[in-house]
Amino acid sequence: MNDMYSDQAPTAYIVDDDESIRTLWRWLMESNGIAVKAFATAAEFIESYRKGSAGCLVLDLKLPGMSGLELQEYLNGRNIEIPIVFVTGHGDVPAAVSALKGGAVDFIQKPFSHREVISVIKKALQHDAEIRRTRVRRLEVSGRLAALTERERDVLRRVIEGKPNKIIAGELDISMKTVEFHRSKVMEKMGVDSVAALVQLTLGFSLMETSRPDG
Repeated sequence: MNDMYSDQAPTAYIVDDDESIRTLWRWLMESNGIAVKAFATAAEFIESYRKGSAGCLVLDLKLPGMSGLELQEYLNGRNIEIPIVFVTGHGDVPAAVSALKGGAVDFIQKPFSHREVISVIKKALQHDAEIRRTRVRRLEVSGRLAALTERERDVLRRVIEGKPNKIIAGELDISMKTVEFHRSKVMEKMGVDSVAALVQLTLGFSLMETSRPDG
């Protein structure tokens, strides 16, 4: 599976061993303006898919060779984030539950309503777009945090803990004026204008790592 990112249009990747079903999926997607690629086996999908490509995976549970659930496990094990919509004609409830627990975003039973399917696929593509926006945002925030000096990190940690400048100055053994300077630089580098925004921006990030020494 290619590890390069792709700039292609968001695509519905269909994996189903039934040629007539693949033909139906192609027609459904193309007639609704959705890019589509169809595969008969999980192995064919793995060979073709480029990690990071925008889209969703429409995956039949019952496949020759690697099953749909096994492909889901394979992707999860390699941290490949692509929304999965499972399809089955067998009404296999335990498998459906397992698929959803594994991170699948939805489940479709054959025979299915064309209108319902299009709605499900569009939601899956929207989910993928949201995941990708979040990933880009986290990379941006990581870059901003990496640009902070060690002292700015010291101040940042205490600011988001709600400590006033006087307390920060005492804990770091620096002047109030120095705290204010570093605090201003933190806000500037992080691109925020309020403590509330700073707290929201750094949620989920570890601030314990140091960057470069500030002399």
